[in-house]
Amino acid sequence: MIFNRCSRVVMAGLFAGSLALALPHYTEARHLAMNPEMETKVDTNHKLKMGGSSTRTVERGKQSLEDRIASILHPPVEKQETGVRVPQTMSAYDDAIIGTPLASQEQCVKYLLSVNPQPDISVSPKELVSYYYEEGAREGIRPDVAFAQALKETGFFRYGGTVTPDQNNYCGLGTTSSDVKGAYFSSAQMGVRAQIQHLLAYASTRKPSEPVVDPRYGLVRSSYGAQTLNSWTDLNGRWAVPGYSYGQSIMSMFREMLSK
Repeated sequence: MIFNRCSRVVMAGLFAGSLALALPHYTEARHLAMNPEMETKVDTNHKLKMGGSSTRTVERGKQSLEDRIASILHPPVEKQETGVRVPQTMSAYDDAIIGTPLASQEQCVKYLLSVNPQPDISVSPKELVSYYYEEGAREGIRPDVAFAQALKETGFFRYGGTVTPDQNNYCGLGTTSSDVKGAYFSSAQMGVRAQIQHLLAYASTRKPSEPVVDPRYGLVRSSYGAQTLNSWTDLNGRWAVPGYSYGQSIMSMFREMLSK
């Protein structure tokens, strides 16, 4: 008996709480419906047929009463911004891996085509560059310098080494010797994503925003633990071996890109 009485008290409390939460929205919507001053103004030049012989007039550019009530009861959900907040890159001599672009996408394309007018890639140069900016922004990696890295690794997409164009592998991922071709990626965008994720593995302990497609991401993270590399020159002897001036050459190409 006591248990049943307690259950009724709890249920009554839950019902009262739900009613209290819904009441403000209901009251505001009812106020709109009952207040004649809130009625939608009429424009006799624009009539909407409502079935049968009746008509309803609504002023162009004004919300209908039903829409206004619906917007109160069901407010729109704000879209979440993509990408991460990173320090803004201010100088062409800033060699941080994480940051924002200085070069435009157009400058990237012009720089590539000025050296190799016919790059051996599966998409247009413009589309490929757009992937660098999309993936770079998502992970906070500088896309223009990452693209310069791809130009260095592929010889401006002429290839000629162990990696071949069909691999969509723009940074030599998994190519540990002249006999090992390295990773294959299903599309140009996946190849770019893998490169950006590999850079993130070196530069941050933060996990990628998208599922990992870089086959060596876990290897880098397990090797470095809490340690990270801040600059492109820190990749010397790590991304490329011996790679004594690996990062410096990438930054030099990046600065040439800015002149286009």
